[in-house]
Amino acid sequence: MTENGWPADRIDTENAHSARIYDYILGGKDYYPADQEAGDAMAREWPALPVHMRANRDWMNRAVRWLVEEAGVRQFLDIGTGIPTSPNLHEIAQSVAPASRVVYVDNDPIVLTLSQGLLSSTPEGRTSYVEADFRDPASILDAPELRETLDLDRPVALTVIAIVHFVLDEDDAVGIVRRLLEPLPPGSYLAMTIGTAEFAPEEVGRVAREYAARNMPMRLRTLDEAHEFFDGLELVEPGIVQVHKWHPDGTGEEGIRDEDIAMYGAVARKP
Repeated sequence: MTENGWPADRIDTENAHSARIYDYILGGKDYYPADQEAGDAMAREWPALPVHMRANRDWMNRAVRWLVEEAGVRQFLDIGTGIPTSPNLHEIAQSVAPASRVVYVDNDPIVLTLSQGLLSSTPEGRTSYVEADFRDPASILDAPELRETLDLDRPVALTVIAIVHFVLDEDDAVGIVRRLLEPLPPGSYLAMTIGTAEFAPEEVGRVAREYAARNMPMRLRTLDEAHEFFDGLELVEPGIVQVHKWHPDGTGEEGIRDEDIAMYGAVARKP
């Protein structure tokens, strides 16, 4: 059993997992030898991979801060949360607005075992964790933890960060995102990062093959395909751009080349 009481055999330590590879490359500690081997192999194929992953994480920090400071958002629904890495989303939001509320969603047992790192809310705010699969939006929207934490009569920011490139066409990622947005009221926001191979096709293609070889096939998208997620929404300036170009704050974007980044990022308002 894990320390949180969940069966330890639910955690597959023999095969690499995308969240643990991400944790390893970002310098975390919650990974296994298979994840380290995979991360090292991918970084050999594309040495900019750590730069790319850090830029995605930095984008999340800036986007959440913008949503709280500029858009006045106080509620977040975070899909595909991944392994807790401080500052977590609620720590960023609550550092600006202590009463902010966050629902985290993931279906990886290791994220569940580490979820205490996601539940350290301020007294004024609240956080909760839902174990559910992004591909089953009804299980997310019907979760009692969501209904107890978020007021769906008030704006919510739906954050879908670094996940849709693991959703293949047959699972209809665009349709899933629209279903999650559907019950959120006007004035809500969608914040997404979307994997692409448009800036370093050969290198990113090799990384994608490494993922596929470990049973993690990827669906990388063009700019036009990224726009499909935001149909009917009002994009915040500067629109859909590489993550290092979205509201840079001068704390890490210097020296990043376009070909080092394989992720689009954007924030849009639901009218």
